[in-house]
Order: sequence, then C-alpha cells, then structure tokens
Amino acid sequence: MAEKHTHIIELKGIIKEYHPQKSFFSKGENKIVALNNINLGIKKGEIFGLVGQSGSGKTTMGRLLVKLEEPTKGTILLNKRPVTHLAGKALNNYRSRVQMIFQDPYQSLNPHLSISETILEPLKVHKIGTIVQRREKVIHTLETVGLLPGKDYYNRYPHQLSGGQRQRVAIARAIVLEPEFVVADEPTSMLDATIAIQLFKLLTRIRKEFNMTFLFITHNLAAAKYLCDRIAVIHEGNIVEVDSTNEIIGNPQHPYTKKLIQVQPGFHFNHLS
Repeated sequence: MAEKHTHIIELKGIIKEYHPQKSFFSKGENKIVALNNINLGIKKGEIFGLVGQSGSGKTTMGRLLVKLEEPTKGTILLNKRPVTHLAGKALNNYRSRVQMIFQDPYQSLNPHLSISETILEPLKVHKIGTIVQRREKVIHTLETVGLLPGKDYYNRYPHQLSGGQRQRVAIARAIVLEPEFVVADEPTSMLDATIAIQLFKLLTRIRKEFNMTFLFITHNLAAAKYLCDRIAVIHEGNIVEVDSTNEIIGNPQHPYTKKLIQVQPGFHFNHLS
C-alpha cells in the first residue's frame, strides 16, 4: 500500500466564482464565490471527509476534482502534476484515474440502460479489453460491490433494483476502471441508516482491496466519523478546520465545527455547551 503521507490530490489557491446573468435591477458586479482560496491535500490511501451544510461549496469542490467544472483561479495537482484545464487525450486519461459516485442512484443511472451497459460504458470509452474480458470484468465488479452472483444482475435494469442495489451499481461503475481517486458525493444520503452502514463498510473494503483514495462529501458528521481518516470542515466556501477525525469530533476548534457537532444526533459534548 502506498505511504499515506504522500499527497495524491492537492488544491492550491483554488477559487471558484459564478457570474449569474445580471438583471435590470442588479447593481454592481453580480458574483457568487463558491470556493475561496482553498488549499488542501488528500493523502494516498485515505478516506478524506469534506463536511459542510448545503451551499457550503463542498459539491463544487467535488465537481472541480472530476473535471465537470474548472476553477476560476488556482491549481489542482494529481500526483504532483498540474491537471487544471486539461483537454483531449490528457483529459481522457485523467478521467480514467479519477471517478465520481453521485448522490442520487435514481438519477445517476440511465433507466434505459441495463446494469451491464451502465458498467461497460467506461470500459468501452477507454477501449479496455475484449468483449469477453469486459463481460468478465463487469461480473467481477458487480460481485466486488456485493451484488451476488454478478451474472444474475448483468441484464437487469435500474427499476428492478432497490435503492441500495442501485447505489452499489453506481459504485461499480465508478471503480470498474480501478481509478486512483474517487469522489463520493453524499452517496448514502438518500438511503436508510442500515443500508448506509453497509455501503460504508463496502467503501472501506474497496479502499483496502484496490488501494484507492476517497473524498467523501457529506453534510453528516456522524457519517464522516464512521468512515473517514481525516476531515475538512467547509463553510461558505472556506475551509475552516482540517484534522484527524478524532480531533475534529473530540476537540473541535472552530465555532462552525462546534455548531455542526451540536446539531448532529448522537453528538453531545459537555465542553461544547
């Protein structure tokens, strides 16, 4: 396993601004700063939590990391190499190494594609393997995410699966290329607690088995406590605190972190009162 002190992802001075269309009544510059001078490193092999409330900028950061958007300013590095503003083959290569698990398994899976077609798509795009090898890879990946036996799910469609099973398919699609880094954006927020814990255990096993690194984006500190090695707390586009999970939960320093802990069910500390 790679040494965990080595950063796989680094964000340096990242700013992301949006400029909504001005209306007749707007005055001055109409600008929204979603991320404000973000400096952050994610270590190889860890599950890193990014925690914040709705509108904090956490999903924007995830979208930047998987190249769905580009930063307004700053640099993103993968294994010490700048990856901002990639195009062509370089972008295609990056997307084979960095994948995303989306929040909503109902919307992230195309209802008109079978499970096999959904998971095969990245293999076809990146021209990996023969037809037979791809089929074997899909079945193996389905079984890796706990859909057993894999061949029984191969020709099913999303509407034939439960919410938890759909999210397992979404995870399978994200890991079928065996990427180095996976962004998981609130992957269990639409599932009940029992299913969520099962998926947390699955992500932990995948991390170890494939030596993957995860960014786990969530509004739920309890989920981050269960899953993550380290946590960054984000508030209004600013990283306000970064530390080990135990330190963030047990000894929070920033008032916003303390507030998050106070409003989370199961988090009640006398020193925060």
